[in-house]
Amino acid sequence: MTGFPAGSRARIAVAVAATATLALTASGCGSTDDSASSDGKVTITVNDMPAKTDPVNRKIFLSDVAAFEKANPKIHVVPHEGQMDPQTFSTKLAGGQLENAYYVYLTDPAGLIAKHQAADITDYLKDYPEAQQVKPQLRQVFQDKAGRTYGVTEGNYSMGLVYNRNLFEKAGLDPDRPPTTWDEVRADAKKIAALGGGVVGYGDYSKSNTGGWHFTAEMYSRGGDVAKQQSDGTWKTDFDNATGRAVLQHLHDMRWTDASMGKRQLLEWADLLQMMGSGKLGMYLATSDNIPTIAGQYKGDPKEYGLGPIPDGKGTLAGGGGFMFNPRNTPAQTKAALAWVMFKYENPDRITSGQQRAAQNKQPVGLPEPNIWTGAAEQTRAAADKKYANEPVENYAPFTETVGKIPLKLEPPQAQQIYAVLDTAMAKVLTQKDADIDQLLSDASRQVDSLLAAQ
Repeated sequence: MTGFPAGSRARIAVAVAATATLALTASGCGSTDDSASSDGKVTITVNDMPAKTDPVNRKIFLSDVAAFEKANPKIHVVPHEGQMDPQTFSTKLAGGQLENAYYVYLTDPAGLIAKHQAADITDYLKDYPEAQQVKPQLRQVFQDKAGRTYGVTEGNYSMGLVYNRNLFEKAGLDPDRPPTTWDEVRADAKKIAALGGGVVGYGDYSKSNTGGWHFTAEMYSRGGDVAKQQSDGTWKTDFDNATGRAVLQHLHDMRWTDASMGKRQLLEWADLLQMMGSGKLGMYLATSDNIPTIAGQYKGDPKEYGLGPIPDGKGTLAGGGGFMFNPRNTPAQTKAALAWVMFKYENPDRITSGQQRAAQNKQPVGLPEPNIWTGAAEQTRAAADKKYANEPVENYAPFTETVGKIPLKLEPPQAQQIYAVLDTAMAKVLTQKDADIDQLLSDASRQVDSLLAAQ
């Protein structure tokens, strides 16, 4: 996890794509080469190595490469920085420059599978029974309609409600019982805003694609969709309806009737974290990794923040990533690349040592997500978190107790373009008291349908 909103890791990947491409050129390792040497040693390329600007995690990554190669002396790993860049993916695949194992976002697998741009690993996974302990809904993301598997999960996140426990107490609210419905959010936000002194009860986004991102999360929480796939495989919008109106009307009423959202609007990602860090914000939708970011970058105290379930709980925007495998791999390359991915990212035997190492390196331990596990692996993760936690685990109990019961829903196709369109609706509702909600939804629906038709 990066501490950034859904889809922003993809945007960051674009920024580092040039570095990754240089590494590919320098290494001279094309994934279509027969990389097995005469002694049976296989060389594989993999991405997701942190940049030099992230020395702690880069060192951890390279130490894992060394440990893997020691345990698997017939495999040589050549790591590259960055993740998959959708804009250059097809070119790299066609030119033999795509890694043998490559990072993808959970919105990518369906399209890659349909275009035959990933290797089928179903038969190789039989050697890794631990893969069955990954949450079923995350495994299904990498499967086709016939149940064949083309990738494995690395991490996940879902949306919840980050809130300031101190402000809850000052407003006479129970910090161990955050709101679980949107009506309760509105009521609690009014009480928090009534504290005065520039305190805002509830914050939301409306700029730089973050408004559309939160609109989508709020649609999902109420059981709605932003786009639905039709029987012929095409996609159409599904927010110009009662659920979409409820989302915007609720925000309009909090902003203009209750005055619980503050006068400053047109907020983007860092704004709400900064407000939370300064003790001036009661609550907002976010992922759990926002909390250490608030503490580390905006001088907040982690003990002051709680995490509750997404209000209404009919669905939660989920994201994350995993690894897929170059369809031009030799069988030996795919087996070796899968062995690396399972060692690094899906290895229950390394959960405890991984959390210990994270704590020693002052990385967050105890956040409820990312956590891809069920069964015995989940119990191992919980025990390791309890032993090595450097985050206030008890403050996240309301989220942890409910997250497994809320359906996970992925971002829509063309997510960032859709979010840019929906920013306008969010911005106008929060800056114009007389905003025409029906017209905003209608206009946005037409624009998004055009985007979906052109994909």
